[in-house]
Amino acid sequence: MTRARLALLGLIALTLAALVFAWSLMGSATVTQETSFTIPAGASVSAVAEKLEAEGLVSSASGFVLQARIFGSDAPIQAGEFLLAPGMSQGDILSAFQSGDVIRRFVTIPEGMPSILVWERLMAEELLSGEVPVPPEGSILPDTYDFERGQSREALVERMQAAMDTALAEEWAGRAPDIAVDTMRDALILASIVEKETGKPEERRMVAGLYSNRVKTGMLLQADPTIIYPITKGKPLGRRIRQSEISAVNGYNTYTRVGLPEGPITNPGRESIAAVLDPAKTSALFMVADGTGGHWFADTLEQHNANVAKWYAIRRERGEM
Repeated sequence: MTRARLALLGLIALTLAALVFAWSLMGSATVTQETSFTIPAGASVSAVAEKLEAEGLVSSASGFVLQARIFGSDAPIQAGEFLLAPGMSQGDILSAFQSGDVIRRFVTIPEGMPSILVWERLMAEELLSGEVPVPPEGSILPDTYDFERGQSREALVERMQAAMDTALAEEWAGRAPDIAVDTMRDALILASIVEKETGKPEERRMVAGLYSNRVKTGMLLQADPTIIYPITKGKPLGRRIRQSEISAVNGYNTYTRVGLPEGPITNPGRESIAAVLDPAKTSALFMVADGTGGHWFADTLEQHNANVAKWYAIRRERGEM
């Protein structure tokens, strides 16, 4: 065997020994159960490694840093909350941090939830941060939104409002001809009434058609939710409406005010907005509850009075009158 060959073999042996020694210094991951791990914004690899060791998720902070420098990619570590699973190697953990695959959490705003209740829901979410005022009524698009731990409430509200602006503009662009409203703002206001007046999705366009007819003919809308809104700001009234409240004169009560209220009375969903911008073609001017969560519709007062009599009979049968 030549000297050169012996020297090469010796170099290989030394290299292997050095790698084994380096590998032994790297330590290992010690994740034994699903664990959430949060990386603050601006944290360095060394700071993250020390936090991993302090929380018992790797055996050596310096070993994690060494492995990151030798085997890691050039991608930076991302801030956020990560889910670490049992069996993950240090390389797996580093890849997760570099990919930004953070834990996403969700908050749902149902259709027709008024802004005061949206605010209460966001303020009750402990994983959000910061203060936020009650959003303007009608500015939030009902939907399910994802967020990260520590995200500001302000940023989440801005995203909800941007979603409403986009949805309203898209629906307005496809509006039917000869609708009852002239502006996107008025469409939003009328959609908020439609949202509160029916719990049945299949009725939305019919309810929108009825109220569109009233707007066009100058009739009082006489929508009960517009009486309640200035009293509770959209929260449930919890009792029967009083006669004094029906006759109250304010910017919302459509029993004493001709035309639309001065503003939305809730946050309408996209389907209610779409219904107002493409209402059912109907001659209906009246509606009353039918006892199933829906309504009977009528073109004339005579027909309406007959429907009211049927509704009263149902209520008497239920012991409500």
